[in-house]
Amino acid sequence: MKILSITAGAAGMYCGSCFRDNALAAELLARGHDVTLQPVYTPTLVDEPNVSAPKVLFGGINIYLQQSSPLFRRMPRFVERLLDSPRLIRTLARGSTTDASLLGDLTLSTLDGRSGVLRKEFDKLVDWIRSEPLPDVINIPNSLLIAMAAPLREATGRPVCCTLQGEELFLQGLLPAYRARALASIQRQVPTVDRFIAVSDYCASFMAELLRIPAARIDVVPLGINLQGYERREAPRDRFAVGYFARIAPEKGLQELARAYVAFRRRAKHAEARLEVAGYMAPSQSGYLDGARAILEGAGYGGEFSYHGAVDRKGKLAFLHELDVLSVPATYDEPKGMFLLEAMASGVPVVQPRRGAFTEVVEKTGGGLLVTPDDTDSLADGLHALWSDRDRARALGRQAFEGVRAHYSIQQSAARLIQAYQATLAERRTSVA
Repeated sequence: MKILSITAGAAGMYCGSCFRDNALAAELLARGHDVTLQPVYTPTLVDEPNVSAPKVLFGGINIYLQQSSPLFRRMPRFVERLLDSPRLIRTLARGSTTDASLLGDLTLSTLDGRSGVLRKEFDKLVDWIRSEPLPDVINIPNSLLIAMAAPLREATGRPVCCTLQGEELFLQGLLPAYRARALASIQRQVPTVDRFIAVSDYCASFMAELLRIPAARIDVVPLGINLQGYERREAPRDRFAVGYFARIAPEKGLQELARAYVAFRRRAKHAEARLEVAGYMAPSQSGYLDGARAILEGAGYGGEFSYHGAVDRKGKLAFLHELDVLSVPATYDEPKGMFLLEAMASGVPVVQPRRGAFTEVVEKTGGGLLVTPDDTDSLADGLHALWSDRDRARALGRQAFEGVRAHYSIQQSAARLIQAYQATLAERRTSVA
């Protein structure tokens, strides 16, 4: 099968959606499919071999300038090509933002498609796809780019799928006036997509309601990870390491975990314990990280807090290998939770709030405990339960290790994705006939 998979770069930060798109493309290539993984906005940053194309469409510099002034909408193509240089975009992306509250106008312009101020970029997209060998199926990475669907279908006559993988957090972060208009625009364009692909059962259910997508038009293709290099630590130890591995941001719940850690330590006064933290942090979130550290310092546990930064793959595997439990108590209904799969693949049990996709991942793998959302005491109870009963913790770790391999490998995810694409092609052939 020849597949065009569009992936959205995340301005120089590690991004779970980029990881998923890249891992799936790599696995499909290994299976003999002809896959083009085409970045938009910025080049992608992943911690595995990057199989994306070197060219960037909808270059972040160009769309920012065109959004800013009509003058830049009349730039000659050769100037635009210079601004679309991946090296230049990568350099300037380090200082850019993905904060939804600051990107309302650009979001609406992107959703306006060929009728908006970014119509030159949509024209360039059509010119590019017409110059390429025709794919059998096209996939766009999220509903924020749904305006690509109609021009791509018209230019190629091929079905277009749209992945649903967490963009609701961005939509919810828009200022209210922008959010209402963005949602209405996406809902109007739902019929231009042949099939939607959700990364979890929760995601499928939530997005069907939010975007008014008929449930029958959504296939669930659960997340999968490349399990190479993940190993389970067998040797017991006295120290108890609580881990957090996610983006440093309020919605991911690091300060909630810090408060629960303090509550746990007050019950386990003689425990030899630590709170180990890793993950990407935008410069604007340094104060939030300091706040989490201050929670421990104020309780007398400041020496037990460590931040390891944004780690590469080798650093990630080493970080996870040293944990006894992982918890990312997000304050919203997370639709993915790839960090759970990564921890479980290393034999690390998790303690997570019973919300979003966390519930189905933990229940399907049996690799952790579910606690009451937004409840410090309940989260502390979960940490204490695994500290006080190491046999139970090791049993959950074994179930986590085996459960991820049974349900969440990249091979299983790729197989499900091909089934969804084949069903989409069959529906298109039936419709044409």
